Amino acid sequence: MKKYIWMTMAALMCFSGIATAQQKKVVKKASPNTVVEVLYFHGKQRCPTCISIGDNSIDVVNKDFAKQLKSGQVKFREIDISTPDGEKIADLYHVTWSSLYVNQWKNGKENRNDMTRFGFENARNNTEAFRSGLKNKINQLLK
Repeated sequence: MKKYIWMTMAALMCFSGIATAQQKKVVKKASPNTVVEVLYFHGKQRCPTCISIGDNSIDVVNKDFAKQLKSGQVKFREIDISTPDGEKIADLYHVTWSSLYVNQWKNGKENRNDMTRFGFENARNNTEAFRSGLKNKINQLLK
């Protein structure tokens, strides 16, 4: 008789452990995903500084965030505002010339970060500061 009681208790403990593990999995799936999107806007003709902002931005994303880029946690979009599709997106951001945005998407809400001034101040003449600042901003928004 004691043998059956112990077997029943052991079975209940096993099933209880499985249920707890399944609940933990559900909680992890329900947690909000954070996505950081780097948007580089430019026109048909670009100055050397604009080109440097674009080149350095894509390089930082590809090299420093390769894993997050592959998983979709970090995205990079180059948007030519001289095209009809690019113009529509630029209108949403009130962009009329070369610009750099690093945005966080969390729970379906966008947190915009206009880094245009920072880009123009550093991308061409202080490349390391630009790359470091962009990397830090992306890391900050991934948290």
